[in-house]
Amino acid sequence: MEMLLGRSGTIITTAPFYGGIQRDKTTVIPIWLLLSAAATHSTLFGSVSLMASSLASSLSTIQRQRCCLSLRSLSSRKPRPSHYHCYRHFNKGPLKKRIFSLTLSRNFSQSHLSKNTQGPGLHHFVAQATSSASASASASASAAQTQPQFEPALEVPPDIEILPRGRIYHETYGCQMNVNDMEIVLSIMKNAGYSEVVDVPESAEIIFINTCAIRDNAEQKVWQRLNYFWFLKRQWKSNVAIGRSQSLHPPKVVVLGCMAERLKDKILDADKMVDVVCGPDAYRDLPRLLEEVEYGQKGINILLSLEETYADISPVRISKNSISAFVSVMRGCNNMCSFCIVPFTRGRERSRPVDSIVKEVAELWKEGVKEVTLLGQNVNSYNDASEIEKEVETGMNWKYSDGFSSMCKVKEVGLRFSDLLDRLSSEFPEMRFRYTSPHPKDFPDDLLYVMRNRHNICKSIHLPAQTGSSAVLERMRRGYTREAYLDLVQKIRRIIPDVGITSDFISGLLHAVLLPCLSIVAILSLLSQVPQLVCFCGETEEEHEDTLSLVKAVGYDMAYMFAYSMREKTHAHRTYVDDVPDEVKQRRLAELIEAFRESTGQCFDSQIGSVQLVLVEGPNKRAPDTELIGKSDRGHRVLFTNLPLPNRNEDGSQARNPIVGDYVEVLIMKSTRASLFGEALAITTLSSFYNNLDQEAVANAS
Repeated sequence: MEMLLGRSGTIITTAPFYGGIQRDKTTVIPIWLLLSAAATHSTLFGSVSLMASSLASSLSTIQRQRCCLSLRSLSSRKPRPSHYHCYRHFNKGPLKKRIFSLTLSRNFSQSHLSKNTQGPGLHHFVAQATSSASASASASASAAQTQPQFEPALEVPPDIEILPRGRIYHETYGCQMNVNDMEIVLSIMKNAGYSEVVDVPESAEIIFINTCAIRDNAEQKVWQRLNYFWFLKRQWKSNVAIGRSQSLHPPKVVVLGCMAERLKDKILDADKMVDVVCGPDAYRDLPRLLEEVEYGQKGINILLSLEETYADISPVRISKNSISAFVSVMRGCNNMCSFCIVPFTRGRERSRPVDSIVKEVAELWKEGVKEVTLLGQNVNSYNDASEIEKEVETGMNWKYSDGFSSMCKVKEVGLRFSDLLDRLSSEFPEMRFRYTSPHPKDFPDDLLYVMRNRHNICKSIHLPAQTGSSAVLERMRRGYTREAYLDLVQKIRRIIPDVGITSDFISGLLHAVLLPCLSIVAILSLLSQVPQLVCFCGETEEEHEDTLSLVKAVGYDMAYMFAYSMREKTHAHRTYVDDVPDEVKQRRLAELIEAFRESTGQCFDSQIGSVQLVLVEGPNKRAPDTELIGKSDRGHRVLFTNLPLPNRNEDGSQARNPIVGDYVEVLIMKSTRASLFGEALAITTLSSFYNNLDQEAVANAS
């Protein structure tokens, strides 16, 4: 049996081996498996002792020459000594380009395996194998005088430099869930040895692009970027020669997210543009998929999971110095709206345990984060049933908003979204909490009362109506009528008087339309919303008028407008025809924009004369030396002059200028349809501000 030690931490043999996979007379066996077997079996193919000695000697050679055990491509070219210092001898015939390793099936997600990655490492098994072989050699010394002496167990010197396995560049398209998913991916890759992140793709050996499948426009942007990454990969040598690229080898391109699941075959077949395709529930499998690419294979895992929430992974924050952060609390969607692709790309709903969310928020608080946005495709349907065993039927304990229903049955009822908000707001009284994106059906009274009673839960609710016509709502399979939606709006405003309500709108014309009154902050955050549909299949003029009247009746603080894109696999794609002409869609969109402008102006004007608590986010980019910008409780952008201010919580302290992360009392002086402008009064804290408001309210009442 011939063997060599590969730099990827594997043994390559030219004969079948215990537990190996025979393929073209060449087998790749992970070292840890080989040495584990050697440690427990005294005779394995005749000479375990010799094998252990050779392995220990080879690994010592690696240490002396500061050779990093990393994944390298095994090709048909002759091995170069500069790359492989520790081979015994090579097979005279060329190694096949595709070498099968002893790994899991390509389509089996490692999320089904144990999530504890802190097990014994390679050197643990080396030590075991050497110790076991030494004992065997001592016992049989009289019978085998030619037995070689063993080297001591291998220890890693503290000065050994562990080289990085590849630099990462990443881009994210779509919702805030995708942003949080990328932070999870970076954490997984960091634990696998890929710790360095670069700012430009030209300097990366691995390129991640996290995708969105909600709209066709988002997918077209992704294809454009993939074309450029393909250019970097295919023309790598010439790019390096002229200084365009600084990567050490052609980059591996990895497509993540919803588009990966929806267009997996098309992506992999696109002229070798992409090396790995990984769906939202298979991110734990990324290191293995990249290893398959090293052996000349395509890496793909797009299996959806009923359990994966990544609850045990601490995300690597992309914005290191930000005072706000995203925390994913649930994944997937069960609503099955006729127009929406999310249930097919994100899978069924599953929620993280409350304790894991509290732990993550506590870590963010220690890092200086002042505002957390809780994320989920249908965030307010959060249901932590991890400790609940009793099954109940829908409607017994699971309460929907009055007049709303759902196609999906809830079999296990656990801690709901109101329970999660209650615990978070009580344990972190100086931290603000927002959430997105909810569904109108999951606003029971207890959730509204928690929002009213806790000052650190922002009084802002995103309430996607999707349309103002009951007939269109039925075709959309939304589970409510126009009347039920308006009744819910009235109840929300009765329980939470100063609440801000936002919504989404989509036009049938294939271009994104942002209202001119939207702020840059709003534009960056709008992708977090599932679009509202205007000009849905078969919409009549009367149904369009119902939508216009709904906008005027509700009076939204903000709205988002996008194109409706027919998505494959959806009920609408199978059942309806997008039959509204483009010129009609364009006219209806313009009418909807005008209706919104009338209502949003009134919402902003109503804030004039009030004192708002503003969380400072940084300098105003238009006047960075003189103005600061922040967000109010309702999510409005507020600008004010940067001047020294007193601190209400530090008597006798000297006035100072506000800094990022401070809460500032601001008297609103004027408004536009995009922003509020005011005069800063004092620096304060979240609790102090609302305690003073409560005392003033009591004094006025008496």
